[in-house]
Amino acid sequence: MALVRQRRHLPHLTLPLDHFALRPPPAPQQQQQPAVAPSTSSDVRLSDFERISVLGHGNGGTVYKARHRRGCPAQQPLALKLFASGDLSAAREAEILRLAADAPHVVRLHAVVPSAAGGVEEPAALALELMPGGSLAGLLRRLGRPMGERPIAAVARQALLGLEALHALRIVHRDLKPSNLLLGADGEVKIADFGAGKVLRRRLDPCASYVGTAAYMSPERFDPEAYSGDYDPYAADVWSLGVAILELYLGHFPLLPVGQRPDWAALMCAICFGEAPEMPAAASEEFRDFVSRCLEKKAGRRASVGELLEHPFIAERDAADAQRSLAALVAEAEQSGDL
Repeated sequence: MALVRQRRHLPHLTLPLDHFALRPPPAPQQQQQPAVAPSTSSDVRLSDFERISVLGHGNGGTVYKARHRRGCPAQQPLALKLFASGDLSAAREAEILRLAADAPHVVRLHAVVPSAAGGVEEPAALALELMPGGSLAGLLRRLGRPMGERPIAAVARQALLGLEALHALRIVHRDLKPSNLLLGADGEVKIADFGAGKVLRRRLDPCASYVGTAAYMSPERFDPEAYSGDYDPYAADVWSLGVAILELYLGHFPLLPVGQRPDWAALMCAICFGEAPEMPAAASEEFRDFVSRCLEKKAGRRASVGELLEHPFIAERDAADAQRSLAALVAEAEQSGDL
């Protein structure tokens, strides 16, 4: 296809649909852990952590279920994210999580584990809040079926509240997808994995960095040459969330036919030139309109986070009831024994 540009050689760009789930073993429902101020002490060492099991592997490194031997917080399981030596995303993620320490629906940072060579400026690992329900990508796999509109509304509302707080701090995520939205046993949703994130110098600081997962990029991010190399990163986060929400409803990546390989050319055609994905007739008008406002190809016409929080799909729904329905799905997945 003449319009498809040559694939760029960008080793830091994730092309496949790498659904990376943080999935601890089944556990009884626990009370939410209290917020803990992140430790930056150089006294924290990697050897202080007892690694219990591997939770998953991703571009940012390996994540373990772990426990601090002396505290941090005392004997509570946590997620220990180990980075490869020299990984620049480690310091960036630590900075963002410190800035967002009080933001709702953002995974908590317990401690920064310095490396032997670079100290706290080049972390060896991050000790993070453990979300017992795993990721939304993992939840879809375990359920083996799509999610209904009621639990999806709970996901959308909480993710939007998290984005609202992050954007107010001039933080953009740039890699929102089901595998980076984590679940608590009570249906709480938190945004995780800020390795591709950025703290903007100004409210509308131009972005041109090619990082993240290509399949969830907005048209202006996927093809920056057509947009003078810059894009509105806040609007780009909204697009990514829209793709993730539609994926939960359909049970598969929504912009390509089921089973089609997400190679560069196919994604370029689907994201930049393709028609809006067709939704099942069973979808409500509110859901259809919500998704279409997220997936508006022209960034200037795309709904903002604030507008989406006031959309009938979110605003005219009982938030507590929607969250209970999401918690029920998490419990069902735990009972399957595949967590």
